Amino acid sequence: MGLEILKSEVLGAVPHGFFTRKGGASSGVFQGLNCGSGSSDMSDAVKLNRARVAAAMDVPDLASVFQVHSGDAVAVTGSGRALGEADGIVTATPGVALSILTADCQPVLFHDPKARVIGAAHAGWKGAIGGVLEATVAKMEALGATAGNIRAAIGPSISQSAYEVGPEFLDRFMEQAPEAATFFAKGAGEKYLFDLPGYGLSRLRALGVAAAEWTQHCTYSDPSRFFSYRRATHEGEADYGRLISVIRL
Repeated sequence: MGLEILKSEVLGAVPHGFFTRKGGASSGVFQGLNCGSGSSDMSDAVKLNRARVAAAMDVPDLASVFQVHSGDAVAVTGSGRALGEADGIVTATPGVALSILTADCQPVLFHDPKARVIGAAHAGWKGAIGGVLEATVAKMEALGATAGNIRAAIGPSISQSAYEVGPEFLDRFMEQAPEAATFFAKGAGEKYLFDLPGYGLSRLRALGVAAAEWTQHCTYSDPSRFFSYRRATHEGEADYGRLISVIRL
């Protein structure tokens, strides 16, 4: 089975892809294209999976960061994983492919076609409320990009119908980001349903980007194509795979 690569029209012709789990070398709960070296999957399988992604993007290696659900972003000029802790990554160097891992959180790819600057962000709720999208755009602007020229696409993420949270989650948002109230719907009992991609889009649009969209793919509800941390937890699995999203100049 070959790799399945989802694309966004918003990003235009810049090489990019939101990779599904199809076409990888991993097995068991990691069946398919698990690109998470932090998982308990066999390291050789993960390396092979990442090599297949790099080949598909026509690069020798993928630039990545050690993701920690932060609001931090870094700029890079080369590939490799030794880039420290951050959840956003940007570059203006031709030939560099930026990669982000997710398993329900938002993978966000950015492109300023005029300045030729790209970015990628891992934006779960912590990163989103912590400002990782804003930090990524700011780092792009430091390399010559302009917010009004940036186009952004959110890839496969957990949808609102699958993202049930407790009242303490809502309370935390109301303390730190009260404008997010519109992204919560009443769930069963005392539970709420949170619209993570909707919230991400709202923050991107508040930055004044030229265009922003979500691909409308829910990681939780499509196990044949996507890994999901929440689904793995609900099913009592010991671990879960990580999806990869990549953009290259």
